[in-house]
Amino acid sequence: MNKNIRFGEIVNGYEIPVLNNREIRATAGIMFLMAFISLVLILSNGNFVPVKYVLSVFVVEFFIRLFINPKYAPLLIIGRMIVSNQNPEFVGAEQKKFAWFIGLTISVIMFFLLVIMNAFSPITGFACLICLILMFSESAFGICIGCKMYGFIKKDKAQYCPGEVCDIRKKHDIQRISLRQWFVIGGLFLMIVLLFVLFQDFFVIKPHNLFI
Repeated sequence: MNKNIRFGEIVNGYEIPVLNNREIRATAGIMFLMAFISLVLILSNGNFVPVKYVLSVFVVEFFIRLFINPKYAPLLIIGRMIVSNQNPEFVGAEQKKFAWFIGLTISVIMFFLLVIMNAFSPITGFACLICLILMFSESAFGICIGCKMYGFIKKDKAQYCPGEVCDIRKKHDIQRISLRQWFVIGGLFLMIVLLFVLFQDFFVIKPHNLFI
């Protein structure tokens, strides 16, 4: 097989092809930012032009990742540049492939509706929301929802998951949430409620220009 057309990298010490999760998370952050800015422009002034460019880039990006080689995907290359000074965190390539098929499917659906048909509907809105959730979860929390779905479908085949979540293990003390910490979380929500009740009329006042 052509070494330039494959999915995942062969790394010593790993039994299966792997990918660097750090660059994947960085790329997810870039893609989330692109999609979020496009959504803001749509909601603020009905400008659908940026999202059409973004969707075109997403379709090409996922196509290269899945059918050529992830290391030639342009956004992943940018992600690699950003985290090039960090030690790699290798994860199994197979579950990422499943997750990226989900990403490609959503991108193609939205591309067809918004770019080719030039139409929007609740379908495009829902697809955009799902896309944002998937990318934010990956970039902010390191949780690949598509990988978790793969783990449920093929539980015995998921290897080298981010944070070793595929392995059944006991949580460390530092990972546990104490009763006091639950009270702190409850206090946060109580504070938000009190702010809404006591300061809502003040908060709705539009800010004035500081220099005028």
